[in-house]
Amino acid sequence: MVLNPNFRHPFRMTDDSPLLIQKLRLQRGWSQEQLAELAGLSVRTIQRIERGHNPSAESLKAVAAVLEVDFAELKEAHMSSALDQAVSADEALALAKVRKIKGFYLHVIEYVLIIGFLAIMNVLFVPGRLWVVWAAIPWGLALALQGLRVFDKIPFLNGEWERRAVEKYLGRKL
Repeated sequence: MVLNPNFRHPFRMTDDSPLLIQKLRLQRGWSQEQLAELAGLSVRTIQRIERGHNPSAESLKAVAAVLEVDFAELKEAHMSSALDQAVSADEALALAKVRKIKGFYLHVIEYVLIIGFLAIMNVLFVPGRLWVVWAAIPWGLALALQGLRVFDKIPFLNGEWERRAVEKYLGRKL
């Protein structure tokens, strides 16, 4: 994937502050759990803030204090109508890509744990009939498709294809 440094979002996305918060958290090498613990918030609250949900002033103050940034700047970044320089377009795209990859890996872990548990249950309670494959095969295929999409291995579902399709409909280059 090629990231265009001159790219600007044509519409308002309310993730200036969430991306800034995520960037500052990652720069410190903290997980969402660590930030939540240090800020005295729930992990779910941190996840919601990083996804762009509007945080309460108290939550934003707690996060600003832990990240050692000015609350007013963090609030302004959250309320501003344009992407500021704190998180560049490249960084925003990279963070979004990493979120997708993380989601895929979490899905793989869920698949392995649940199908593994079901396989053990199958062998213990109904050894003559392998019913676990009826769950493993379709879920495995869906997981494989997700992996192909996340890692841009499907040529007609990636960003390059989307760009070409938009240019085709517009009749000009973007």
